[in-house]
Amino acid sequence: MRDDGLFGKHAERAIVDIGSNTVRAVIFGGSPRAPTVIHNEKVTARLGRDIASDGELAEESIELAMRGLRRYALIFDDLGIDDVTTVATAAVREASNGKAFLADVEALGFAPRVLSGEEEARFSAHGVLGAFPGASGIVADLGGGSLELVRIDGDLSDDGTTLPLGTLRLEALREGHDGKIAKPIAQMLKQAGWGSAASTSDPADASGRGGQSLYLVGGTFRAMAVYAMHQAKTPLTDPHGYELTGKQAAKLASRIEKADPSTVGDIPRISSMRAEKLPDAATLLSVLLKQLQPDRIVFSSWGLREGIIQEGLPDHMKRQDPLLAGIGVFGTMYGASPVLATRVAGWTVRAVPTRGRGEERLRLAATTLSLAAMQIEPNLRVQHATEWALYKRWLGLGPEGRAMLAATVCANGNVTDLPDALHLLAEPEQLEEAICWGLAIRLCRRLATRSRKGLQASSLVRDEDRLVLRLEEGHRDLFGVPNEKDLRQLSERLGLDYALDIVPDDSSEPIIEPAVPIPTI
Repeated sequence: MRDDGLFGKHAERAIVDIGSNTVRAVIFGGSPRAPTVIHNEKVTARLGRDIASDGELAEESIELAMRGLRRYALIFDDLGIDDVTTVATAAVREASNGKAFLADVEALGFAPRVLSGEEEARFSAHGVLGAFPGASGIVADLGGGSLELVRIDGDLSDDGTTLPLGTLRLEALREGHDGKIAKPIAQMLKQAGWGSAASTSDPADASGRGGQSLYLVGGTFRAMAVYAMHQAKTPLTDPHGYELTGKQAAKLASRIEKADPSTVGDIPRISSMRAEKLPDAATLLSVLLKQLQPDRIVFSSWGLREGIIQEGLPDHMKRQDPLLAGIGVFGTMYGASPVLATRVAGWTVRAVPTRGRGEERLRLAATTLSLAAMQIEPNLRVQHATEWALYKRWLGLGPEGRAMLAATVCANGNVTDLPDALHLLAEPEQLEEAICWGLAIRLCRRLATRSRKGLQASSLVRDEDRLVLRLEEGHRDLFGVPNEKDLRQLSERLGLDYALDIVPDDSSEPIIEPAVPIPTI
């Protein structure tokens, strides 16, 4: 029997990624479309450190990797995880003793698959497309042994290119060129067909045009995003989805190239190992920006491992909205199922309609978090739910969306004086709309207490310049003192008068009592 007591979630599958720099094990659970990382650990074995010089995996590195792999095998066995995918990338692929190393890995019970450079590129592309549905541009996945470049457009990707420009290779390249690596990097890119003429958003068309997005994948690039966010003093913390314009990215790369790694390593969430790699990675980024001329760069925490999962999903799952898929599973853990959230969102929408196209998904996500927050201790609800909105990794959600989620859960908790951070992330009208969502959710849940019958026997609508709460005759006593306060607060926020209508049970006939303003409490 699978033991999930340690996590409180189902550990569904694991991926072991034997890379040139690290050997990592990640255990996933939650929604298949938007999997949750339950456990993530790595061993910095640096398997590829000697590939450029002698073409072999160093014995010391092999021992470090095997020590980590023995631990991973035991963890998976203890947890009863049978679905384990093991992949190896550039270092093992190129090393003369790679096959012997893989034999030792197989002896532990793993079934390692050595990925070609093209496969690495494809999986990374699928990871980005899974995190950013409809993405178009170029994916650059920087590992320890190689750099993969692949064009994407919607749900399409080309075969991609792999180049010996991983962070460990850049060290050797710098030593062989007196510390000046920009020129040889540019030459390699150009020879591989990634000069400025390679900029295109169509995987099937290499005719070339700029004005696209460059998606950056890999731990070193993520560290670069953390550095950028630290410098910008952004209130957000997750580097996934962080965006910069092409000009901002060029300035960032120039700044990091000149930065002292020891100082960079003092920034929270940037390890000393990553700090050492950042200057060379910044030079690589500078060259990519000059060659590819993107309008913007987007940092992605999803890459090869997530791409492996996405590629194995049936088509109907691939088409799911990753925000709603992830937040649906999360909400269910706190008693806020997608069915309940949909009912509540539907109850509120006639009175407080969404203003922007495509905001329905955001509204449903905000409703889910608001309902989930009610399972938290009252003195912690707003704080916890706000942190969920701002800091959990939600896919397909930008800074403005996070702020609107947070504003909704605040208003649901009767807090309409929003934290300063939200005003830095979204426009006033966006926050005001979200506050009204939250106040409507508050009225709904406090009126019907999640009861399906209560929701069916009531409705909230706009009737010219009034906000009207309609109740069926048999449920007229649902309307209590707290609900009067909630209705009045929402109507005042909307600039409307408010009224109560009583209608016949199970009837869509006109009201049987005239709507009258409710006295101010």
